[in-house]
Amino acid sequence: MRNHPGRGLQPGVLGTFDTIVMAVAGSAPAYSLAATTAVLVAAVGLAAPAALLYCAIPMLGIVLAFGRLGRIDVNAGAAYSWVGRTLHPFLGFLSGWALVVAATLFMVAGSLPAGSLTLALFDPALAENTALSAAVGAGWFLMMLLVVLGGARLTVRAQLLMSGLELLVLLLFVLAAVAHKGYAVAFDWSWLGFGHFDGVSGFASGALIAAFYYWGWDVTSNLSEETRDSRRTAGIASLVGVGIVFLLFEAFTVMVNTLLPAGRVRAGGPNVLGELGDVLWPGVGGKLMVLAVMLSTVATLETTLIQVTRSLFAMGRDRTMPAALGRVHRRWNTPWVAIAVVGVVALVLLAASTALGSVGDVMAAAVSAMGLQIAFYYGLAGIAAVVAYRHLLLGSVRDFLLGGAWPLLGSAFMFWIFVESLGDLSRAAVVIGLGGLAAGLVPLFLYWRGGSSYYRPAKLDALRAREAAEPYAVTPRRHPSSEETLATDF
Repeated sequence: MRNHPGRGLQPGVLGTFDTIVMAVAGSAPAYSLAATTAVLVAAVGLAAPAALLYCAIPMLGIVLAFGRLGRIDVNAGAAYSWVGRTLHPFLGFLSGWALVVAATLFMVAGSLPAGSLTLALFDPALAENTALSAAVGAGWFLMMLLVVLGGARLTVRAQLLMSGLELLVLLLFVLAAVAHKGYAVAFDWSWLGFGHFDGVSGFASGALIAAFYYWGWDVTSNLSEETRDSRRTAGIASLVGVGIVFLLFEAFTVMVNTLLPAGRVRAGGPNVLGELGDVLWPGVGGKLMVLAVMLSTVATLETTLIQVTRSLFAMGRDRTMPAALGRVHRRWNTPWVAIAVVGVVALVLLAASTALGSVGDVMAAAVSAMGLQIAFYYGLAGIAAVVAYRHLLLGSVRDFLLGGAWPLLGSAFMFWIFVESLGDLSRAAVVIGLGGLAAGLVPLFLYWRGGSSYYRPAKLDALRAREAAEPYAVTPRRHPSSEETLATDF
């Protein structure tokens, strides 16, 4: 890890359990299901469970890539640092920029439904008012902004409350669905196959949307400088977090297929889980599910704020963005300038989004655009892991599979859905997605010409990192415990 001058983030604040909580909250199971299920069903119909399954397999390769890279470079910028030090600084900067753009878009895609769902708890008719939803959502956003400003420990305490209640409600409805006897459609194993996709392009569109479901677990890497034993903790926490949300995603998409007709799913839009709740528990079920989604939405606003502000902090520290972004608050040890900048930009975009149409229209365009950004930087991180560990991949079958083949599969899949889905996305989604990436070229060339040391990196190499950490390792080898084996798999 490189030495960073100046005041840094507070180390050792978060433990393993805290980090797992952040990984689950980052993927936001209830929000992802509510915000994206109608979009996914519109794209692939009954194949929604299959899209999530086949996206999860390569996604695990990216999780492994992040975990292994984090073992040799603890950096709040995560992929921004890793890709820059293995592939090329230009690609590294664009990886960080893609996360910044995706997270900024999410400030709109998350705040709008947060406001809409809050209003739905009192009057469902008010939830369709985009301007009012934006105003209430802005209130939630500002509250989370203050929590993030208050430090990592305060952030985790808030997450324990919000995500704990969310998961409790979701598990109650899973049990209710198992006990339910009035299924509209019987479960069919073909929903987990390829038969319901509309060709290759249909599969790619579904996979791109599914990638958005999982996005957010990598907040553990952005928090690595503030985590105890982060070289191992971040990777393990992200793997556990993805496993938990995968099971929830599959359970609820199957529930949607069996309990709700496709037309009702599309009409439900962001309130599709409320519709599901009404079917399982008439009267109170819809309100409970709306409450869970609202909590999940607010919780993932918080984790996304952490991701974008820590990434901007790393960029400011490296002088690839204005240096002020790298400033840390003396009392709270948080990047307060980055937090303030993100807050202003997000509120401006949120106000502008009210002119784009209904909450559902804004969500559909934003989700697809974010999917492009996510596929881009996840794909580069997968390649970076293979390059960083290239000298160690043939040491064992485990190293070859977990350090080479699986991350490379994940990377290839991400780039494939990026390219394949371009023809099927709306013009607005393509313009926002690709235009957002292209905008990053401006600060890239500006600060490259300014002579930032980031563009003259020390190469990241796992073999050299291992030799530097154990230059005189002569103790006899022993069989590791099961816990040690799990940790070293990353």
